[in-house]
Amino acid sequence: MARNNRNRIKPGTIYGFAIAWIFMAAALPLYRIWGLLLSLAVSGLVAYLIGRSSAKKELKKEHKPEVKSTPAPAEKKSYGPEIDPIVEEGNRALSEMGRLYMSIKDTEVRKKINELMRITDKITQDAIADPSDIPQIKKFMNYYLPTTIKLLNAYDRMSSQGIEGENLDKSMKNINEMLDAAIVAFKKRLDSLFEDQALDIETDIKVMNTMLAREGLSGNKDFEITTERT
Repeated sequence: MARNNRNRIKPGTIYGFAIAWIFMAAALPLYRIWGLLLSLAVSGLVAYLIGRSSAKKELKKEHKPEVKSTPAPAEKKSYGPEIDPIVEEGNRALSEMGRLYMSIKDTEVRKKINELMRITDKITQDAIADPSDIPQIKKFMNYYLPTTIKLLNAYDRMSSQGIEGENLDKSMKNINEMLDAAIVAFKKRLDSLFEDQALDIETDIKVMNTMLAREGLSGNKDFEITTERT
């Protein structure tokens, strides 16, 4: 279809031929052969030049590359000047631990890294849910988390040596054992972040029991408060 459109005589070509013919008719004696032939030749040349110019413009238009607008990058969600640095640091730590998880081949160590990542993500999200926990989370982010990552990087470098040695084996064993202690510490830190909430819940339950007993709605026993610590 596009090819047929190109072969079709454009209106501009016809108009160009007609105008050139009128001018030549006024200037030359068309009743003579040489005048008629010259008029046809000049008119045809003008029509050809006009048609060629139109064809070039259409060809450029067809092959003109489409300029695709680049979508604007999504704006990073902000939680506030105190929370944003904690979220960013937590995400950086998770990214680095993810890289170490992929690099380290020992399945036992990888399992421990995965657990550390799970707890770290929960601690990071708690900064958003309860900004009052930020002082505790900052201490975790400033020392415990980067120190753990530093030791994991040391383990990664030593395990990639591909050789056995007394010093290498001893250091890698110590780091492996340290990861168990780190998991326990991370869990305790996460649990401590909910201490205030636990106290609030206990207070609400005591008040509820008192009100129910006063209104005669509590039955034979109050709600039982059970707490579990990890």
